[in-house]
Amino acid sequence: MFTLPPISLYIHIPWCLKKCGYCDFYSYVSKESIPEKKYVEHLLKDFEKDLYLINDREINTIFIGGGTPSLLQSDSIKKLIHGIKTRNMISKNAEISIEANPKTLEYQRFIHYKNAGVNRFSLGVQTFNSNLLKKIERTYTSKEVINAVIESKKINDNLNLDLMYGLPDQLLEDALSDLQCAIKYNPSHISWYQLTIEPNTLFYAKKIKLPHENIIFNMLIEGDKLLEKSGYKKYEISSYSKLNYQCQHNLNYWNFGDYIGIGCGAHGKITQKNGTIIRTIKNKNTNHFLSGNYLNSIHTVSERDKIFEYFMNVFRLYQPVCKKHFREKTNVNESLIEKNIQIAIKKGFLINELDFWCTTKKGKNFLNLLLEIFL
Repeated sequence: MFTLPPISLYIHIPWCLKKCGYCDFYSYVSKESIPEKKYVEHLLKDFEKDLYLINDREINTIFIGGGTPSLLQSDSIKKLIHGIKTRNMISKNAEISIEANPKTLEYQRFIHYKNAGVNRFSLGVQTFNSNLLKKIERTYTSKEVINAVIESKKINDNLNLDLMYGLPDQLLEDALSDLQCAIKYNPSHISWYQLTIEPNTLFYAKKIKLPHENIIFNMLIEGDKLLEKSGYKKYEISSYSKLNYQCQHNLNYWNFGDYIGIGCGAHGKITQKNGTIIRTIKNKNTNHFLSGNYLNSIHTVSERDKIFEYFMNVFRLYQPVCKKHFREKTNVNESLIEKNIQIAIKKGFLINELDFWCTTKKGKNFLNLLLEIFL
């Protein structure tokens, strides 16, 4: 029997202190003061307009991302979270995360964030190396990063540190040094991902040169060993956590759960009672959004796209893929993908068990090639 998946809420705050050269998320630098009071009011109205899509489901996680959400004053975050709770049921133990830039960390404001209901902080460190911070055009120094990590730990033990490897001119020892520094402060979660240069970024236009692929591969292999040795379990391609500290919001994405996306440029995925999946994209233009024009597009996902999107998410996880889970989340019969599965097995990317598909080490290392089989 088909059952609706769990649902999360993503809230996009588009403003930044500075647009990073590698960033392809929707964000921009505000030259004037942020109209945050008005924006929060419209976020809640945007949320109200999407409620009909979720069929009275309880929201399990909330993620406030961007941009730089930590630019918002504590009263704005308090009003936002309270407004969501008064409009829809929120799980009693809901994970509520906020992304933060080390430059914007103000101890008292973050205390207020926690009092408003935020119970997980995600700090965009990227690197502890001052020279590399300059190369990737971050707005803070190594000293400010370390201070931000220490202050965040005082406020909340549930802390994620975002780190990148494969930075311009970065050496293997630099990457491992970043991890060692992060581990020293004992965060509950570390997101460690490779820098890739997307076509619509400033770094792409500048033709920024990254380390050789062999060096980057060694960073990944040696970094994995170091993190595992230090008590961090890899549960997704770029995610490592202490026991019981996996990011529940991201796990919902990767398990092909549902989510509402509110705010400028936010994306949503909502399953209907008949198994149809709806995708929404919100208006990127801030002036239009603040005029009440929230929805940019809405469309139904085709059966073939649904299959690809499912595997694009679940193959990122370090766990077997349950065949029953595939049927429940897509409402698609697995006979439609039998040929694709056989191709993936012959190429050494998958192992077929009675109730599961297991990704091999080769499949994880060449994930894009595995996914192309289902595209």
